[in-house]
Amino acid sequence: AKGDKRFKDEDWEQHFLFDFVKQSYLIAARHIHDTVSGAEGLDESTQQKVNFFTRQYIDALSPSNFALTNPEVFRETVKSHGQNLIKGLNNLLHDVSDDGQLRIRMTDTSAFEMGKNVATTPGKVVFQTDMMQLLQYTPSTPDALKRPLLIVPPWINKFYILDLREKNSYIKWCVDQGHTVFVISWVNPDERLAEKSFDSYLLEGTMAAVDAIVEQTGAKEINAAGYCLGGTLLSIAAAAMAGEGDDRLASLTLLAAQVDFTEPGELALFIDPSQLHFLESMMWNRGYLSADQMAGAFQLLRSNDLIWSRMVHDYLMGERTAMNDLMAWNADLTRMPERMHSQYLRQLFLNDSLSEGHYRVGDRPVALLDIGTPIFSVATLTDHVAPWRSVHKLHYLTQTEIHFVLTSSGHNAGIVSEPGRPRRRYQSLTRSAGGKYVSPDEWLQAAPQHEGSWWPEWVSWLQARSGEPAHPPRMGAASRGFKALCDAPGEYVMEK
Repeated sequence: AKGDKRFKDEDWEQHFLFDFVKQSYLIAARHIHDTVSGAEGLDESTQQKVNFFTRQYIDALSPSNFALTNPEVFRETVKSHGQNLIKGLNNLLHDVSDDGQLRIRMTDTSAFEMGKNVATTPGKVVFQTDMMQLLQYTPSTPDALKRPLLIVPPWINKFYILDLREKNSYIKWCVDQGHTVFVISWVNPDERLAEKSFDSYLLEGTMAAVDAIVEQTGAKEINAAGYCLGGTLLSIAAAAMAGEGDDRLASLTLLAAQVDFTEPGELALFIDPSQLHFLESMMWNRGYLSADQMAGAFQLLRSNDLIWSRMVHDYLMGERTAMNDLMAWNADLTRMPERMHSQYLRQLFLNDSLSEGHYRVGDRPVALLDIGTPIFSVATLTDHVAPWRSVHKLHYLTQTEIHFVLTSSGHNAGIVSEPGRPRRRYQSLTRSAGGKYVSPDEWLQAAPQHEGSWWPEWVSWLQARSGEPAHPPRMGAASRGFKALCDAPGEYVMEK
């Protein structure tokens, strides 16, 4: 296929032997895949699993993964008299942990230190619960817009995906546009928090943050943005608040966030009743899902990029991946409380309770249809975690105004897509409140193309819903009797 990075070296085409090896492999791979995918008598779920694991098998056998059949590795081995293989073996031994498991090191994580060269936007922790610390960032403009902005990140990873470095920090960008920005930094749970539920993240996290911001700033309404699982949680909070007549949310921004899980992509391959029972048994023993298990599942979704290419680069070429802030963040893993993770997978992924109207907050079911707040929803074109067509289903679950954006790249790089980054483009289209439903294919045809980052378009949309500029509140809202607890990025994010 065009763009297959495994065979980018010119000798795969110009040298007859390597060209023969490559073509033989690709023909065999296609034959194996077509034969297996054409098997009859399998239900859809089983067929998808068979296809997925067949692809894993085929990818593992690629000639690019072996020293003698990879021209680049072969040349380097001859040139260095095998020193690349010796260095590669040292890299391999270094990556094998004390418990005997191989953990491919994505980057030199020691080169990145929170508060030093990542997560550097100045601010204070102004509130905390068992589940989160609430960070308020220091204003950088003379005046701030009237309505504060709350950002709800996912707790599968740490919040500073949105505050990597100054040049690509989504949080700093928001502050520099005149917003008073608050961000939730989730706790990294251990066995002590095993009984914390999904509602704990809702009530002691998002809802507690809304209460604290309103109390500390005196604002009657706030804007809120949620990323990935944080966006799902924010959608539930918005629906629950709307159902109770609570109108403190002036707008919602959902970044690569699903609310309908009927087509969640290949993550569904890891989620069925038997696998959940097995997973729950493992979590019950320790009280949480280990970070390595979560990371392994995500790596399998992009095995050529995140497993095999890394093994060739690190263990056959004997090199180490250059420093990268995004990969350093990706390696800073978090755990999942047993009860929360089980509820999340069963109620949302397996039973799709939210879109079906069966999800309950307390003793009351919540309905996305109750949300009347305007929504800015962003999906990414090559997302393996929240496929864009799945994100688009928000359109038939609510009648409110939706400004939908489809941006290039994947789940992380498509969101962390600052202005000035090359080869970025997006499509966008607004459906007015009460407007007709448009299918994903129809939307794709109708939405105009734009070059560059979607951030400026979002800022314009948000500023129109943020009120007139006013003096920025003091840090920690000291004028209202509240004190800052510590400096950003806080203590919870430091927990390993």
